[in-house]
Amino acid sequence: MALWRGSAYAGFLALAVGCVFLLEPELPGSALRSLWSSLCLGPAPAPPGPVSPEGRLAAAWDALIVRPVRRWRRVAVGVNACVDVVLSGVKLLQALGLSPGNGKDHSVLHSRNDLEEAFIHFMGKGAAAERFFSDKETFHDIAQVASEFPGAQHYVGGNAALIGQKFAANSDLKVLLCGPVGPKLHELLDDNVFVPPESLQEVDEFHLILEYQAGEEWGQLKAPHANRFIFSHDLSNGAMNMLEVFVSSLEEFQPDLVVLSGLHMMEGQSKELQRKRLLEVVTSISDIPTGIPVHLELASMTNRELMSSIVHQVFPAVTSLGLNEQELLFLTQSASGPHSSLSSWNGVPDVGMVSDILFWILKEHGRSKSRASDLTRIHFHTLVYHILATVDGHWANQLAAVAAGARVAGTQACATETIDTSRVSLRAPQEFMTSHSEAGSRIVLNPNKPVVEWHREGISFHFTPVLVCKDPIRTVGLGDAISAEGLFYSEVHPHY
Repeated sequence: MALWRGSAYAGFLALAVGCVFLLEPELPGSALRSLWSSLCLGPAPAPPGPVSPEGRLAAAWDALIVRPVRRWRRVAVGVNACVDVVLSGVKLLQALGLSPGNGKDHSVLHSRNDLEEAFIHFMGKGAAAERFFSDKETFHDIAQVASEFPGAQHYVGGNAALIGQKFAANSDLKVLLCGPVGPKLHELLDDNVFVPPESLQEVDEFHLILEYQAGEEWGQLKAPHANRFIFSHDLSNGAMNMLEVFVSSLEEFQPDLVVLSGLHMMEGQSKELQRKRLLEVVTSISDIPTGIPVHLELASMTNRELMSSIVHQVFPAVTSLGLNEQELLFLTQSASGPHSSLSSWNGVPDVGMVSDILFWILKEHGRSKSRASDLTRIHFHTLVYHILATVDGHWANQLAAVAAGARVAGTQACATETIDTSRVSLRAPQEFMTSHSEAGSRIVLNPNKPVVEWHREGISFHFTPVLVCKDPIRTVGLGDAISAEGLFYSEVHPHY
């Protein structure tokens, strides 16, 4: 009988504590645990909610991601646009009669053999790359095989078109896209994307996207990460033919944000044409009315002289940059920045090194009292983490912006509406230093507080991990989606 009464009391008290939890959900967990322990009822039950690090991080993001007070209404995007033909890289190369040999990078592809060597080189590293194919006839033959290959898919392509397409998913935004838009691309674009008649052309520009999966093998080769190799023979985008159409369209469209991309496509042009076009790019940007922020999206490049010219001539004319780890390292190598002696990243890019390079870009080429530059923002993304670096006093809502960019990396790669915690993994470094060129702080990652903030000489850094999709459906356009989402949640101060 006594045993029965003891069990009944325990049950009654457990019920009472449960009621307290339901009626006072804000009561600190420590208070509830203390109450439970004092009743000698054993360890307290865990409070409801996600228990995995991925679940806790996703829930924390959702709480942080809020729309800014001042929002964009009209976004103009240009100037590279094309149709992406996406298929398995290994299967295409096999269909072309190529077999795996030794990998070797080529800054420009001249033949099928160059294609095979460059693909193997980057697949072995699991790194993204983009190259120009110089031979028109050979490219046309390869493109025809790729386009008709079983399972090949056609998508909106080109950084500008992809960014425009991502912005267009928000029905309260008006989006202008200027670029070489052929019939297939026009058909693929969202109805919310307006293309001026001057941008329409009779034939599409095709880019071939050769994808590979993490662990995929070809001969002795095994890919460490899922990624893609992109190549094209794209003269319209290479000459940035739509730049003048883009700038002339802005006066009528009246955007409050301009996004520019496609400078990397000039690598297939002669040095003289590159120099001439860059000057025209800077002149065109300077024609955009003061007060309208201009974001420049970078992409894979191999020409150090061109990259150095972009850093010195174009960076001071734009407000914001978007780039990944390959582009960041190539940038610092080309312009003799911090850690430029590093030939490649050893696995996950070191956070402290990345932070040092971002700091150097904003300090040496960004806005300051002594320098006539508009650059005040850089959104950096790599597979496992993102950093948003901003010059103080110019931007707001950075926590939401960097979190939103990281969240979309997980949802878009897995092709889900929201983060599916069973399909993603937290792979960011558990602890890291914020700098290696000065005495940085040691940060320990906490999934409950996923955005880490630090400051250095008037520049703020916002870091967040990425929940990496374990089996990505599609990797193309992730960087563009990340930059677009980060911009969508960003707020520029009105005095800009």
